[in-house]
This record gives sequence, C-alpha cells and structure tokens, in this order.
Amino acid sequence: MNNGPLYLGIDCSAYTTSLALVDGEERLLWERRRQLPVRHGARGLRQSEALFAHIQNLPEMWEEGASFLKCAPLAAVAAAVKPRPLSHSYMPVFKVSETAGTLIAQTLGCSFFAYSHQEGHLAAGLWSAGLPPGRCLAVHLSGGTTEILAVDGREPARLQIERRGGGSDLHAGQFVDRIGVAMGLPFPAGPALERCARRGETGAIKLPVAVQGTEISFSGPESQAQRLLEQGAGRCDLARAVEICIADSLSAALLAVADIHSFAAVLVVGGVAANTFIRDRLRQKCPKKTFHFASPAFSRDNAAGLAVLAARKVREEIKEKR
Repeated sequence: MNNGPLYLGIDCSAYTTSLALVDGEERLLWERRRQLPVRHGARGLRQSEALFAHIQNLPEMWEEGASFLKCAPLAAVAAAVKPRPLSHSYMPVFKVSETAGTLIAQTLGCSFFAYSHQEGHLAAGLWSAGLPPGRCLAVHLSGGTTEILAVDGREPARLQIERRGGGSDLHAGQFVDRIGVAMGLPFPAGPALERCARRGETGAIKLPVAVQGTEISFSGPESQAQRLLEQGAGRCDLARAVEICIADSLSAALLAVADIHSFAAVLVVGGVAANTFIRDRLRQKCPKKTFHFASPAFSRDNAAGLAVLAARKVREEIKEKR
C-alpha cells in the first residue's frame, strides 16, 4: 500500500461522473466512473438532469475512494470547472466537480487546483500514451468538441493550448450519436456504432467529406446519412461510412495545418478516439505522421488526467520553493 501523499481528480462532465486517485509517481491507485442514464431514444440530457445525477453519484462513489485516505494523506484536489481553458467557457454540470473538489480540499486542508475538462483529456492522453513533456499537435474528438490543437506541455502542470482547426458546426461525437440513435442504438452511441460497423462493408456507402482548410463540417454528412437511413440503407454499412467520414475529414484537416511538420507527433484524445477503425484509418491517411492515442480506457471521459495534473502542480510548487 502506498504511504505517500495522494492526488484526487474530479470530473463531472455532460454524461459521466469520474473520480481518480494517483500517487506522487503518477501511478493510478483507484478510479471510478459512472455514466449518467439517458432514456432510450433520447439524444442527450438537459443540464439540470445531468447536474442532479452527479449530485446523486458523488457521495456513493467517493465513499470507496475516501478509504484510501486512511493510509495516506491527500495532498491536492484537481477538478474540471469548465469545458475548455477559455474565459467564456461554461457549462453548469462542472459546478458540481468544482464544488465537491473545493469542499474536500477545504475540509482536509489541502490544495485545490481548477482545470478544464479539455486539459484533463489531454493530460490523460499524454500520461496514458507515455509521451514526454514537449510540444505536440493534438486532436480532441468527443460529443462536445472537435478540435485540432497545438499543445505545449513543456510545463507539465499547465498545458498551453492553441486552436488550429476543427469542427465548424456539428462535433464528431454528435454526428455518431445522432446517426446511432436514429438506428435505434443506445446513447451515447459510439461503442454500439463501432460494433455495428464491424459487420459493414467498407465503401458500400460513401458520405461526403466537407473540409475547408482546417475547418470540418459534419452537418452535411449527417443530413446525407439520415436520408440514406430513411431510404433503407444498411445500418452496418452506414455505420462504417460514418467512421470513414470522420477519419477522412480529420486527416484532411490535419494535413492542412500550416506548420504540421514542426510537430513530431499527433496525440488523439476524446471518446470518439477510442474507435479502433478511426485510429487505423488516420494512420493510413497520414502515413508520414506519428500518431499517439490515449489508451482506450482513458480516451473517454475520466478524472485520471486531472489527478496527474494535481500531482505535477504540487511537484512544481515544491521546486519553486527550493
């Protein structure tokens, strides 16, 4: 059993309650995630519904995690307090993780660090892929974000993020979920659509790729996919076409990044990035780039990246005091 200080991450996102504990060497000691329930046929939750579900989930989930504090002290808590590290970024559900993290830190007399959901995703990707501190091009693919980002991780506790391109209307995860729900798949539809696509024929159905420079539009492809579904197109063939459209759109936008050659690697994170076919297709379409992917377990919403950021922030503060 670890006897050194522990670091807690909390992320209450649009569809998942997540908690994680790491030690000072960034080893994951414990984590729990609970997906918020969405009724069959619905395409999401209202913020009020998600917020209430998080409030119900946290006490029961943290009861188990808190038992680790009997053997080691908690040094810091990091929570996702907003979707992205931008001044105008806001979503009510993240007030739950901010409030819970603040209360735990105040009660135990430890540090509290506020991060964004996106910073947590990127940190989890860098950590799980084993990438050293440095500069990389990152892709964040999820239900709420489709972005190509220049990420400077030379200061590991505070990532510098600059948008270089991404979705101009519909996000990749929304594209997947809308088509998946129309097919009768459960929400979020990513895992079920991927299973369905494995039974489909590559190239049997073609969806348009709508990319201008580094900006991607999925609204046109989504409308075309809905029309094909209404016309009786095969569900599995259509699911595979959705995967191809996402991968080919993203690869076209990536190759249009003006200084792409200045980045040694491309990191891909987010729930959609867990799709094996999309990963393989990206490598095929961009053979000259080295891709790193968050491990599938840490592609989807999780709090491990936030816990790692907390550990790094404390180490940074200790160094500054010396």
